[in-house]
Amino acid sequence: MRTVEEYLHYLEGKGFHLHEDAIGFIFFGKHYTNASDELINTAIELTLKAQRGFDGSFYVSLLETLISNKIITRKDALKFVREKELLAI
Repeated sequence: MRTVEEYLHYLEGKGFHLHEDAIGFIFFGKHYTNASDELINTAIELTLKAQRGFDGSFYVSLLETLISNKIITRKDALKFVREKELLAI
């Protein structure tokens, strides 16, 4: 499992250049929800796929939804999103 910092470097290597405000939202969400790096990385991934870019408010809302539904793993997050039809992935 990658840390959030490692995942952000990975994304940058893939051509996703996140601005300072996006990185601020990412770490705000991490501290606000106390979510694991795995769940943070999954929320970033889902946000990028759903929004075709990073939308901070979407990311925080998605992260809050996952946390409030006691989702803790990437696998469970993907299953939850599919079952609830929250995103077209």
